[in-house]
Amino acid sequence: MKLQFTKMHGAGNDFIVIDAINQSIQFSTEQWRALADRRFGIGADQILVVEAAPSADLDFRYRIFNADGGEVEQCGNGSRAFVRFVVDKGLTNKSKIRVLTKSGVIEPEIAADGRITVNMGVPSFAPMDSDFDAEGLANRQQANDTLYMLPLADHVVEVSCVSMGNPHAVQIVDDVALHPVAFEGPVIERHPLFTKRVNAGFMQVCDTHHVKLRVYERGTGETLACGTGACAAVVAGIRRGVLQSPVEVAMRGGDLQIAWAGEGQAVYLSGPAVAVFEGEIEIPDSANS
Repeated sequence: MKLQFTKMHGAGNDFIVIDAINQSIQFSTEQWRALADRRFGIGADQILVVEAAPSADLDFRYRIFNADGGEVEQCGNGSRAFVRFVVDKGLTNKSKIRVLTKSGVIEPEIAADGRITVNMGVPSFAPMDSDFDAEGLANRQQANDTLYMLPLADHVVEVSCVSMGNPHAVQIVDDVALHPVAFEGPVIERHPLFTKRVNAGFMQVCDTHHVKLRVYERGTGETLACGTGACAAVVAGIRRGVLQSPVEVAMRGGDLQIAWAGEGQAVYLSGPAVAVFEGEIEIPDSANS
């Protein structure tokens, strides 16, 4: 079969976006991984699948597959690419849509000037919502946040645990450019206390409204930008008392804007979403599963 796709990115976080409303798509983990491969496939951090809404109160269903082929709950940059895609393809004429993800409903909105903002939902700080086994782990309070002392091989790091529908462990570092993200990232991602793995965030606070951030994403590795990672980092910084909303998040692929009014409130993510090119790839019939 021939698969039609669009290559997109949000601040350098790149995606394969697939219309599964007008195409029949059923691939295995291995096939998703092959599509995301940068040498033998199309290449992407994540694959975004647009499906028909399962109920009348929704507009679409949105599925996300990481580069390792595993399906995940949420992708902030992907949500902006999603709304850009469905509007550009004429799949909706609405400026605000309700989309079902694996972690719940999100509401992306596109303004007349093309700016895209997504209601990412209310963050959770309960360890169980991040599949984090924190029982017995040393911790301390800083402002309104609980900092967990996460043991690594030869040192301990202080992390905030934030779920944005997917799990994040955020730490504040002195210099994000010099921090050993390539070493600590995979160690934290696969730490045994995070039973379903975790996205590891490394945040440098520049001032109360500006941060620099790097994220080592589970199942993908370090990406040029991570929308849910930016949300989790800002929320953690506000709870620690070192940030104030709104916050500009500088990542290697570009800048994102995060607004959060505080406990019990939704996080709002704004940033770019760009279509790069359209393509078609031949998928052998035996690849369907």
